[in-house]
Amino acid sequence: MAEAEVGDDVYREDPTVNRLQERAAEIFKREDALFVPSGSMGNQVAIKVHTQMGEEVICEERAHIYSVEMASMAAISGCLARPIFATDGLLNWDLILPRIRGKSATRARTGLISLENTSNLAGGSVYPREITEAIVSGAHGVGLPVHLDGARIFNASVALGEPVEALAHGFDSVMFCFSKGLGAPVGSMLVGSRGFIEEARRVRKMLGGGMRQAGVLAAAARVALEETPPRLHLDHANARYLAEQLAEISGISIDPAKVTTNILVADVSGTGLTSYELSRRLAERRILANGITPENLRMVTHYDVDRAGCARAITVLRAVLNAPVQTVVA
Repeated sequence: MAEAEVGDDVYREDPTVNRLQERAAEIFKREDALFVPSGSMGNQVAIKVHTQMGEEVICEERAHIYSVEMASMAAISGCLARPIFATDGLLNWDLILPRIRGKSATRARTGLISLENTSNLAGGSVYPREITEAIVSGAHGVGLPVHLDGARIFNASVALGEPVEALAHGFDSVMFCFSKGLGAPVGSMLVGSRGFIEEARRVRKMLGGGMRQAGVLAAAARVALEETPPRLHLDHANARYLAEQLAEISGISIDPAKVTTNILVADVSGTGLTSYELSRRLAERRILANGITPENLRMVTHYDVDRAGCARAITVLRAVLNAPVQTVVA
């Protein structure tokens, strides 16, 4: 980062940012790409480009764009979310089709369908390619664009053993993060057609995302893009290990078989504590886990979490719950 060659990215003069964008477009086999400060900004830029005010955006009930992006699609794009609950957070065309609304004198029409792969708040679940391709085909058949919130698409790629360009095939736009499983400190990327990215660049500036000497960030993102994907399977193994250990603790409910990437969500309601209180007690002992509902606790493995750290987390959790302390084999 200290040695990055920089320029003014607003004027497209930062060579490190330019090379990163070119490489991202190449990996996803798209015409162009745009570096943005965050995944939320990338998603909201895409929504703004794809929709008109007063339209609806179909997404899963736990989708990041709906649950944890500050109602931005309403505030920025004037759009209403049309959330649909799906098992494990994974929509299919049969669930989506009945919710699509066309022209009407009284109801908002559908403007966009957005999928999330992997599904963050649904425990890192992964869309099989045949399901996303069916959704994209169906959506395009009725004239609707489809956006992919692929914040952790590289985790999905490793879990399925398929390249990211295959998992993103057909989507009108794709956002992915450098700062999640890939381990960079800052940044996300939008990829799409040249026309889409040109309009996205305008909206990024409108939202305050026009960065100047951003090459210092792009340099770290480039390392993450090239070097981290081959080791993501370690994060997945650590998450499965955590899930298997959690399943043995009285009061905690989780199915380890459903933990396929680096995120797990456990029901802790049987412990007598809310997830928020349990999170607070764990944080006091330097174990970080987020309560996402009163019942559900979310844990994530990543570049900075090794197997010994996972074992320590289980030991601390048992102590917090006053459960019998057992020797945890890493």
